[in-house]
Amino acid sequence: MIGNLNRRTFLAGASAAVAAPTLAACSGGGNASNTPSSTTSGGKVSGEGVELTYMFRGGADERKAYDEAIKAFEKETGAKVKVIATDADQYRTKLQAAITGNQTPDVFYLEQGAVMAFAKNGIVKDISGDIEKAGIDISKVWKYGVDSYRFDGTKVGQGAIYGLPKDVGPFSFGYNKTMFEKAGIPLPSKDTPYTWAEFREVAKQLTQGGEQWGTGLNVVWNLQAWAWSNGADWADADRRTVTVDTPEFAAALQDFADIQLVDESTPSIAQAQTMDTYQRWMRGQIGFFPVGPWDVSTYTKLDFDWDLIPYPVGSTGKTATWLGSLGIAVSNKTKHSELAAQLAMYLSADEDAQRLLYKAGVQIPNLVDMAKGEYAESEGKPENKMEFIKIAEDYGRALPAATTWSGEWYDEFWTGIQPVLDGKKTAAEYCKEVQPRMQAKLDQANQAAGI
Repeated sequence: MIGNLNRRTFLAGASAAVAAPTLAACSGGGNASNTPSSTTSGGKVSGEGVELTYMFRGGADERKAYDEAIKAFEKETGAKVKVIATDADQYRTKLQAAITGNQTPDVFYLEQGAVMAFAKNGIVKDISGDIEKAGIDISKVWKYGVDSYRFDGTKVGQGAIYGLPKDVGPFSFGYNKTMFEKAGIPLPSKDTPYTWAEFREVAKQLTQGGEQWGTGLNVVWNLQAWAWSNGADWADADRRTVTVDTPEFAAALQDFADIQLVDESTPSIAQAQTMDTYQRWMRGQIGFFPVGPWDVSTYTKLDFDWDLIPYPVGSTGKTATWLGSLGIAVSNKTKHSELAAQLAMYLSADEDAQRLLYKAGVQIPNLVDMAKGEYAESEGKPENKMEFIKIAEDYGRALPAATTWSGEWYDEFWTGIQPVLDGKKTAAEYCKEVQPRMQAKLDQANQAAGI
């Protein structure tokens, strides 16, 4: 249902962090071997006799693909890589416990929202020199992905590199092509997005009492598309002033809520308690639903045909959505910094590894030319792979709290939103009352960081 505020398991492939962990500086790498590594004549690091620890999160398909990539790295370097696997919901807690317990993995996933705290507290290593020494041309990697792990001591997006993208995660919009065809409704354009009014009309046409629904969007992960395409945002560009109390923002939230309140084009709260909208989408009962690259390996097994289109647009006439990322960082205390950096670079930018991962249906390639070339032209779902590419290259944005010192201000927006979704409070009323609370938390985070 629209009002379900729980994190969805289908978001596990790409970072969607809304709160940066506040970790104190502490030592790590205590579980690494003492065997030194050496550099070969080709600039690669020999890992004979070395065991690296690599902390991973993700589903079964993703784990299988990464296991294959790691085996190739082991063969190339002679090193052994011990994978510490967790599910997405437990990852942050287990990583924090490892850091606190002086058992920081040599290489681990770094969420966008944690870059500033981890870099400033000395938890992650500046790998800029390692990248230069290895001769990797990072201009071939998505700029958004690389910039997400740059930090100059004040802002993310510039300065030293404290990680490389494990992936970039374009959060796209999918539709059930089979449902459209059965209903005799013209298929949506892959180039020209619906307006809000057009989208809501089609969603109503697809809805059939208690059996199928036009859509089933989660407000936490989909309101961004509505707000941004209507010229609104959660905060100003400097992330100093909370801006949810504007007419444009209220209009976006109200339109989103009215999909359920007025149109009844999404399952009710009672219906969602029986079966959530993700499960209904998987069963072919939902017409429109978000799709990320991490979903593809699962969605290829669906019993209906589906594809990607742009999100519906508000007053700007321009589609919008968010672009996530998950980074691969190196512990600042690892005893094998060169080899650990080589593993991060291999998983992020090696051509063979990227080909293996996109073919597994768990991400788009980090390498721009590969993504726009062989990946975009490859067979299999989705047919309109270029929608993923457009988001990564053109109009995808970071989630509002991805570059702030704390995500609490952003979290505050969602804590009291249910009355709007239930029709007990207007969007304008809610946005006006929540803005001061969000502003106070954003001010507190900036003051604590000394900015």
